[in-house]
Amino acid sequence: MKEAVMKASAIPASGLGQKRKKLICKLLWYVLVCLLAVIFIIPVYWMVLMSFKPLSEMYVVPIPWFPRPPFQISNYIEAWQNYPFPTYFKNTITVVLLTTVGNVFSATLTAYGFARIKFPGRNVLFVILISSMMLPFQVKTIPLFQMYKLAGWLDTLLPLIVPAFFAAATPFYVFLMRQFFLSIPEDLSAAARIDGCGSFRIFRSIFLPLTKPAIVTVCLFSFMDNWNDFFLPLIFINSNENKTLSLGLAGMTGQYVSEWHIIMAASVITVLPCVIVFLFAQKYFVEGIAVSGLKG
Repeated sequence: MKEAVMKASAIPASGLGQKRKKLICKLLWYVLVCLLAVIFIIPVYWMVLMSFKPLSEMYVVPIPWFPRPPFQISNYIEAWQNYPFPTYFKNTITVVLLTTVGNVFSATLTAYGFARIKFPGRNVLFVILISSMMLPFQVKTIPLFQMYKLAGWLDTLLPLIVPAFFAAATPFYVFLMRQFFLSIPEDLSAAARIDGCGSFRIFRSIFLPLTKPAIVTVCLFSFMDNWNDFFLPLIFINSNENKTLSLGLAGMTGQYVSEWHIIMAASVITVLPCVIVFLFAQKYFVEGIAVSGLKG
């Protein structure tokens, strides 16, 4: 009898110990995540703080980590008026919108073909397409430069926009959309074919409405990549009237003197659209990434 009582009392104790271990592990994990978040947020916080300060505050030791007057809104006004930021914004928005449309259009059609249309050599072509992701872009820079030079596209926005309408330029988006298409049951396509629908009608009426999270994910990736792209504009664009935000921002640093408080304000202006877009689209972004990885 005494042994039975001891066993009964021992079970809750062991269960309580396991709960404590889980609680401690979860607490340590939350502390680690918060610590990493603080480490990543510190540079952004410092950038925003210095964008409201005069240039003299940039070199104060110790660093003033907490806001204190005076605050200068004039830094943003100077960044917008003294530099051709409206032109940079116009060029960047043009590139981002057109490349996003091109990436979604080409990636969805190509991915649907690889996922649902059976043709000879389909898997081989898909492997070749995905293998192109392993090739560094710098290797292709000189051939592309020569090709765009012959076409008369240098110092225009065309080298930044046109490749987006060809899926071979963005194989990752094709891979992402293909994984999502493979997660859709085959029965839907079979039922639509019985009703007399062709491949394009099935794609337009069935697959596209179901792939909203994946399309939003592609849009978000395309927006971020092209909004922050620096390498391609640096190679193909020379004139100030065709520069994008990232290239124009880099041009604000002088050889001898740099107005860092103005550059910090311009950096906040440049980063803010990315933050806003991600906050509004993060629900679909996470859902698209999760579902796209369910089936290979």
